[in-house]
Amino acid sequence: MSRGAPRLPAQAVGALLESLRDLAPIVLVIGLFQWLVLREPIADFASLVIGIAMVVLGLSLFVQGLNLGLFPLGEGMAWGLARKGSLFWLLAFAFSLGFGTTVAEPALIAIAEEASIVAAEGGMIATDAAARDAYALGLRLTVAVAVGVALLVGVLRILRGWPIQYLIIGGYAGVVLMTAVAPREIVGIAYDSGGVTTSTITVPLVTALGVGLATSIEGRNPLVDGFGLIAFASLTPMIFVMGYGLLI
Repeated sequence: MSRGAPRLPAQAVGALLESLRDLAPIVLVIGLFQWLVLREPIADFASLVIGIAMVVLGLSLFVQGLNLGLFPLGEGMAWGLARKGSLFWLLAFAFSLGFGTTVAEPALIAIAEEASIVAAEGGMIATDAAARDAYALGLRLTVAVAVGVALLVGVLRILRGWPIQYLIIGGYAGVVLMTAVAPREIVGIAYDSGGVTTSTITVPLVTALGVGLATSIEGRNPLVDGFGLIAFASLTPMIFVMGYGLLI
């Protein structure tokens, strides 16, 4: 305890300083435009300072949580399943991880609710709450299944050693094709759905899964083979959501 205790405050201070450094450009840009362009005082400056301090603290805790929890968890699961040697359970874990992290993604929940309101106002669905909730849930499940399929394909790519560029080119060819045939009302939602999947919970776990799996397999390079899963996770939702738009 006596040796470990002094390190905790030092690590905490270091994390806070890193968060301050990362947020400094944002604060600088906003401040310059506020004072040099708008030339107006900031309303409720004290609350703004408190909010920024809370963001710095929250970001510091989040980054430490990733390093202590999510990254080791993803890598450890990948190692364990690779040593077990069961392709079925490895693929099942990849799909479940993609589905579970995405369906609970706060950004996806928010955009699905907003999309249901806009769809109701545009006459695509009924305007009652039940229809909007069903539309939002269907959109969330569609994106979650898409990310699960993306991780399944990505894990197969790592196991088989398939070149990532061909899969990405084929995937975007599918996006272009679906864009041509999907209802134009769903295209923008589909493109945004691809972006919201790469958010706070999904990215750390998916990255850790890819790197851990590539590290545990002989002949695989973590730098070459371990990354790229996020690209699939942002690509497949576009295709699936446009297909969802065709169905409804």
